Amino acid sequence: MSHSSIDRRQFLKLAGAGGAVFASGLPGFASAQGAKDFYFVQLSDTHWGFEGAPNPDAKVTLKKAIASVNALSPAPDFIMFTGDLTHTTDDPAERRRRMAEFKEIIGEIKVKTIRFIPGEHDASLDRGKAFTEFFGKTNYSFDYKGVHFIALDNVSDPTASLGEEQLGWLKADLAKQKTDARIVVFTHRPLFDLAPSWDWATRDGAQAVDLMMPYQNLTVFYGHIHQEHHQKTGHISHHAAKSLIFPLPAPGSQPKRTPLAWNPDVPYSGLGFREIELKAKASIDPEVTELPVVKSA
Repeated sequence: MSHSSIDRRQFLKLAGAGGAVFASGLPGFASAQGAKDFYFVQLSDTHWGFEGAPNPDAKVTLKKAIASVNALSPAPDFIMFTGDLTHTTDDPAERRRRMAEFKEIIGEIKVKTIRFIPGEHDASLDRGKAFTEFFGKTNYSFDYKGVHFIALDNVSDPTASLGEEQLGWLKADLAKQKTDARIVVFTHRPLFDLAPSWDWATRDGAQAVDLMMPYQNLTVFYGHIHQEHHQKTGHISHHAAKSLIFPLPAPGSQPKRTPLAWNPDVPYSGLGFREIELKAKASIDPEVTELPVVKSA
């Protein structure tokens, strides 16, 4: 069953004013062999294991978000977590304990297919070793209903780089696609220089963007910056997702990227996840719907 706008509006009515809908990305979303309407959900930056004033409800925020995802009707085709599943720790045993707890919690999601990429909190201290043990490869590609998906790892290298080997893999993977293919790319960090002094960049991200540039129907979804943000490099749209732990300030708006304070009058303000609907018709761009962690009272 295809995801209908009626279902989405019904959910937003329950969710309250926290949702915003807009058309984005993937220009000329042309029909292709095997193409069908579908939607998926992007969640990001859950930081399981974090404790502190920026989110006094850190132990239940992820669980509440999962309940909201499970309330979506019809259910999404798949879930994508775009990194920082867990909060960083220097202790390898604690890192694995947090990953095991995270994996147990998301076992409550009522969607069969769940995919992951790491964030630097998950992977930079051990080059993705623990992440791979729990969640599989850190970069990969797959095809689904006429769309080619690419997951990149720009965090396992502690220098915030993709690296020559992965860039070579990306080049070879893209070479198998036609220039009008429908392509979605997932990363954790932005591939462009959003705020390098805040670590909101990928050192060799421009090389990846150059490889993507010949593909006219390509868009990028990422996390890391804990807020909704939209930017273009040429014709390629890049869309950052909100966090599920605490929001961060607008790029470069203050000297340090310290978390925004928790507002007890509006709990979970600035947090959320999104659904991304992809249609097979050439005249319709995908719709991105921003959803709150919890439904309003």
